[in-house]
Amino acid sequence: MKFATLTAAGLLALGAALPAAAQQRITVNIGSSHPTTNIWAYAMKEAFQPEVDRILKAGGGKYEVRWRENYGGTLYKFTDTRAAVRDGIVDVGMVGTVWENSAMPLQNVTYFTPFATTNHELMIEIFDKLNVTVPALRNSWATQNMVPLSSLITDTYDIYANFPIRTMADLQNKKINAPGTSANWLRETGSTPVDGALTTYYTNIQTGVTQGALSFASGIGPARVYEVAKHLTRVDIGAMYFGSVAANKRFFDNLPKDVQDAFVQAGKAASKAHGAHVTKTANAALETMKAAGLQISDLPPAEKAKWVNGLPNIVQPWLQATGENGKAVLKAYFDELRARGVKPLRDWDGQNR
Repeated sequence: MKFATLTAAGLLALGAALPAAAQQRITVNIGSSHPTTNIWAYAMKEAFQPEVDRILKAGGGKYEVRWRENYGGTLYKFTDTRAAVRDGIVDVGMVGTVWENSAMPLQNVTYFTPFATTNHELMIEIFDKLNVTVPALRNSWATQNMVPLSSLITDTYDIYANFPIRTMADLQNKKINAPGTSANWLRETGSTPVDGALTTYYTNIQTGVTQGALSFASGIGPARVYEVAKHLTRVDIGAMYFGSVAANKRFFDNLPKDVQDAFVQAGKAASKAHGAHVTKTANAALETMKAAGLQISDLPPAEKAKWVNGLPNIVQPWLQATGENGKAVLKAYFDELRARGVKPLRDWDGQNR
């Protein structure tokens, strides 16, 4: 009894010497299907993580995050980004909704409305807002057990080919790599879309499977496609919303409020860093490609108008599949574009009837 009393007294004395509130460590599994050198994963490592740490430290250091990094496809590949975050394989991850048109079609609105804007940093700003303010989009993420934190984009799409394009007639009977939904952008152009990815374009063009690819500078440059496709024709099909860095909702909801707030604030910082990084990467890629002999030209305005106005109403099937939710997302997206002074080359939102 005497020993127990002394031990209790000692513990009380020790407790008095400790801080009133001990730091709580929270483990966060974060990862992506791509390495951090990739434009979509870069800001997760270089902006989101350090910003969460900074905010928590500035808030008094009550919480500390222990990051368990799983970048570069160590846990899952690009076809599984939605399932990985949804199912908690990672707590925070890069989600490519562009690969999830069946499960998350609303997020792919930009791919059905080309020639809207080439400003990829503006695209980030718009979708950071829409994912929070448009109920259909917010509910779509929640239904997948995810909370979007930071929007991901591409810079503008153009044509990289082994032949020059001066008129629309030059596209006749040509085979162009156009992955997924982007195949719609070639309808009525006389060319044939061929599915593919940045990892296949080089070999496809080199072996004659295709003569070119629809793509963006920040992707084409690192893939060195310019070595076999010496002509870049600026078409400015537009920047595209690609997906988001997202948190598993169940995990997020169980975080302390201070940590939730840090995640949201850090997501905004990651968005800004992502946009600036894509700008820098795209500009650097263009300089590298020009130095390597890439020939760059602009499709003449009259020919571009033929392309834009000659497309069928490619948004209509998407609207039929997504119903009233699709109409709401399309309207909100184009309202945000115009509110920022953008004049889309085609009013896709006026063709939804």
